[in-house]
Amino acid sequence: MEQGSEENMESSWTLLSWLASGVMVFGGAVPYVPQYQDIQRTNNAEGFSTRVCLVLLVANILRIFFWIGKQFELPLLLQSVVMILTMLAMLHLCCSIQSSNRVSTKQHHITDLDLRYFWSWSSFEDYLIFCFAFTLLCAFITFLFLDWVLFVETLGSLAVMFEAMLGLPQLLQNYNNRSTRGMSVKMVLLWTAGDIFKTTYFVINESPTQFVVCGAVQILIDIAILLQVSYYGQDTRIKLG
Repeated sequence: MEQGSEENMESSWTLLSWLASGVMVFGGAVPYVPQYQDIQRTNNAEGFSTRVCLVLLVANILRIFFWIGKQFELPLLLQSVVMILTMLAMLHLCCSIQSSNRVSTKQHHITDLDLRYFWSWSSFEDYLIFCFAFTLLCAFITFLFLDWVLFVETLGSLAVMFEAMLGLPQLLQNYNNRSTRGMSVKMVLLWTAGDIFKTTYFVINESPTQFVVCGAVQILIDIAILLQVSYYGQDTRIKLG
């Protein structure tokens, strides 16, 4: 009888573990669904900071190479792949909207090598070129120093440091605009819920310390953005979400 009870508990724990892993893999992409829908509905991408995409693309590319040097939970690796695809989808939408709304014929491309317009390029292909070039650079350096433990740990720290700064571009954009108009509040609420879940997952699974610190910092930034929503208020003509 006790053996059967233990087996049932073990089966339940396995099911919960798989469920948690699934949430980890795809949960990070969910907050961007309402923001994506808002941009499509309003045909305006000005309220969303595309530098959020920059931060997450860099963080997740670095995390993939960190995994090569120090294997951690597979769901976290898969999460990085899903997040990269999600950020590319967000950038593609923003570029399409900006292209259709552009008044000036002047365009900016990565090949101009003009730092004033870094990450403010006119074409989605420019962002793809950046990601490809950054991935090649990371691959070259990683395989050159793969056997150096200090390098691998530094790579992991850089990955989580960038990820911890996820909400910072949005926080700064809201501050500069003195408004949260055009930003999906649902997105930030889902960020907060996801970051709390993620940090708990890291602690329970004894993930590398870098991941736990990253999650804690993200939660603090999420709270700061929600305080901005309360402080600046939302234009009553704009639907929250």
